[in-house]
Amino acid sequence: MSEHRDYRAGFRTQREEIEDKQLPTTGEFPDWLSGDLIGNGPGQFEAGDTGLRHWFDPFAMLRRFRIDNGEVRYANKFVQSRDYAFAQDHGGVRTPFPGTPPDRSVWTRLRQVLDGTFPDNPVIGIQRFGDEFAAVTESPTALTFDPDTLETTGRIDLTAGLDCDLTLAHVHYDPVAEEFINLGVSYGRNTVYTVFKRPRDGGTPTPLSRLQFDEAPYIHSFAVTGQHVVVTVNAYGLDTTQLLKGTVTKETFLDAFQPLSTPLRFVILDRSTGEHVATASASPAFIYHHANAFERDGELVVDVVAFDDDRAVTGLALSNLRSDDPDLPRGDLCRYTVPLSGGEATREPLHRGPVEFPVINYRAVNGTPHRYVYLAETDGASSLPTDITKVDVDTGTAHRWRESGTHPGEPLFVPAPEAENEDDGVLLSVVLDPEADRSRLVCLNAETLGELGRAELPHRLPFGFHGQFYGPVAPGRSMA
Repeated sequence: MSEHRDYRAGFRTQREEIEDKQLPTTGEFPDWLSGDLIGNGPGQFEAGDTGLRHWFDPFAMLRRFRIDNGEVRYANKFVQSRDYAFAQDHGGVRTPFPGTPPDRSVWTRLRQVLDGTFPDNPVIGIQRFGDEFAAVTESPTALTFDPDTLETTGRIDLTAGLDCDLTLAHVHYDPVAEEFINLGVSYGRNTVYTVFKRPRDGGTPTPLSRLQFDEAPYIHSFAVTGQHVVVTVNAYGLDTTQLLKGTVTKETFLDAFQPLSTPLRFVILDRSTGEHVATASASPAFIYHHANAFERDGELVVDVVAFDDDRAVTGLALSNLRSDDPDLPRGDLCRYTVPLSGGEATREPLHRGPVEFPVINYRAVNGTPHRYVYLAETDGASSLPTDITKVDVDTGTAHRWRESGTHPGEPLFVPAPEAENEDDGVLLSVVLDPEADRSRLVCLNAETLGELGRAELPHRLPFGFHGQFYGPVAPGRSMA
């Protein structure tokens, strides 16, 4: 416990913004590594005097690392969303956040429901639409920004051309077809998820399939293979009646989140036509993130981080994450084998957690058989990861990188030029050092997990969520 007594630093506000600064480095970043690592995540955990309640609530802060010729330049800036502006100007919460109700009159809250007003605080990840970069979350809106200055430049309606209320933050990118695949969701008498494709330049989307559910399951991400889209439907979701009543009682998404009377389901669609191929089920589980999926002899192999119950969501309340003895939900790296004929899917543990943020060599193996999955792993004594772990799914072996008293973030894989093996490349991770009250960018050899170089930030960053690396070697998406 003593080693990680300061993990709360990952859940504290950092208001300092840096325009552009060269960072001191030690070791060596590879000469071939050139481009921008752009990450997203919490920056401010309060709205005036209102303390935000859930890890998904804080205001988004971009962080950019520009790597070239072994040098690293850094910038960070808050995304200028309407939610953030309202908090700065009025000291309150504008729209219903996942765990924090709005500081508005009951009539305003009712109007927001009737108008379909969703938060525009894009705290989850990064997408690129042609030449435009955007911060995203589960919302109808993406906010564009300048990758040089990180200034917020505009808004994109992600639901334009679609019959849905919002879209997911985790999309897939096909570099051959130069198009994205994503899901939109509509809540109403029935819940409908729309699978759609969108051109790389962010143009008009093309709906592929509509999946209708009597209940309101929560879906955070999905998988694609060469021939199929795999929509993993969680056995947990929303009591929409309670959520609607919460407009008056000031209950939130978190209060309405519950187990559903359904199993975990894998809905398999034809990737070209959107036609339904099969649905398979398994014991109830909750899944945020997929590592990968691929086809094999009349079945699909789907590797995910799976949680056993709804504490995967409810357990991320900031009161729990900041506590002296946090009750951390445990996610395990698991493999589901899903028959293409439907029926029952089987589950096989690959690596016991707590683990999260699964990453593969996306450009090389997404949708095809893979050998390695990189994860952020937690030793159980803190709320934040303590290790970067490489799991060999063929042999079952695992290797770890750890620096005592620090907390590494998502390990983003960047492939080496002309790579011959799946793990030829580097991992980039933003590591929080609470004792030093600083963060650092660490570059690891993806094959050995040996450290190659590090760059020291001038301040501490709150623990982030997802990022992407954009450069000549990896010009597109680097993780799902």
